[in-house]
Amino acid sequence: MSAATSAGRVLPGDPPGGRRAIAVWGIGVAVYFVAVIFRTSLGVAGLDAADRFHVNASALSTFSILQLLVYAGMQIPVGLLVDRLGTKRVLGIGVVLFTAGQLGFAFSPSYGMALASRALLGCGDAMTFISVLRLGTRWFPARRGPMVAQLAGLAGMAGNLVSTLVLARLLHGIGWTAAFAGSALAGVVVFVLLLLFLKDHPEGHEPEPLPHQGAAYVRQQIATAWREPGTRLGLWVHFTTQFPAMVFLLLWGMPFLVEAQGLSRATAGTLLTLVVLSNMAVGLVYGQVIARHHAARLPLALGTVGATAALWAATLVYPAEHAPMWLLVVLCAVLGACGPASMIGFDFARPANPPERQGTASGITNMGGFVASMTTLFAVGVLLDATGDDYAVAFSSVFVLQALGVSQILRLRKRAARRERERLVVSRVETVHVPV
Repeated sequence: MSAATSAGRVLPGDPPGGRRAIAVWGIGVAVYFVAVIFRTSLGVAGLDAADRFHVNASALSTFSILQLLVYAGMQIPVGLLVDRLGTKRVLGIGVVLFTAGQLGFAFSPSYGMALASRALLGCGDAMTFISVLRLGTRWFPARRGPMVAQLAGLAGMAGNLVSTLVLARLLHGIGWTAAFAGSALAGVVVFVLLLLFLKDHPEGHEPEPLPHQGAAYVRQQIATAWREPGTRLGLWVHFTTQFPAMVFLLLWGMPFLVEAQGLSRATAGTLLTLVVLSNMAVGLVYGQVIARHHAARLPLALGTVGATAALWAATLVYPAEHAPMWLLVVLCAVLGACGPASMIGFDFARPANPPERQGTASGITNMGGFVASMTTLFAVGVLLDATGDDYAVAFSSVFVLQALGVSQILRLRKRAARRERERLVVSRVETVHVPV
């Protein structure tokens, strides 16, 4: 086992884990849970937003595009901030921003103000997941990394489930303003918990202080992380796997099921819920499989991409006005695997980078899926307007981005595997020569 020295003491490299770790990490996960509720709240309110602000499909997609544009653009800065300031400070800033954004969205009287609110929400949301990943690496042993990451993603999908089931009912029960303003109270609750109980790391496991080297240091962090093939492979795995389900849940799933497939809102909501439930179940399976069989990472990722493409193609070209319910059920179940598959990207980036660069590498990786989602949200909106709401044409844009992502994964996979083996050999040598 490697060793680290802090304040004259020799410490084991791995954090201890245990109940205290679960409790502290759980607070960070609760923040991410609330952020996802706010992020996905537009997915159940898309049709209502179109009526409230009197906008077409392209303008409606701009809500989510802007939110994701801010989110993706913030990933590398947030990764650097997490490496520099620590988890608690970055999470605290994030909670304030995404709560203010949700509250502003509740009271926005115009399309412009609503856009600004979603941008603010996206900025705060961007600070959550990377911080939770970093919290997991600081509190749990490295061997628990894949499962801890999948459980964090699972908590996010639970937030999606809340927005699908609870917020949708509130929206149609008490109205737009009350539903969104009431949900903002959850941000206040997790902010208080964060201030009182969250800690960046266990006692005696303080990280080495990072030198203050200004812009040159920032550029070096980004460049060094990017040069690692594992970081780039992680980005493309995240890019290729996450976006089909994200686009479906974040905005276009409900309109597709209601307008193109002729389902009621209640039935469409049930199918969106199925995506979330499938995500939660598959996440547990993928986490266990990868923790035990590291070589399964790429087959699981590529298998998920292939299954998603096949089911989308079958649904879009089905030779009838509407796809049968059984096919829509299978499609939604397979879309549920996209989130867990995207988490595999972090399992490529994590071993490729040392602890002091984990935040930056995670930020680069996390950009992938959100850039793909943003691009697809825009493409679907534009194509719907251009084709008179032809969803088959609009959703065909999914295949273009999947093909791009798979080509990059295949290009990088051997280099990343070779580099990972080299780092493992070095780590074993250090383990032999460094006393504990």
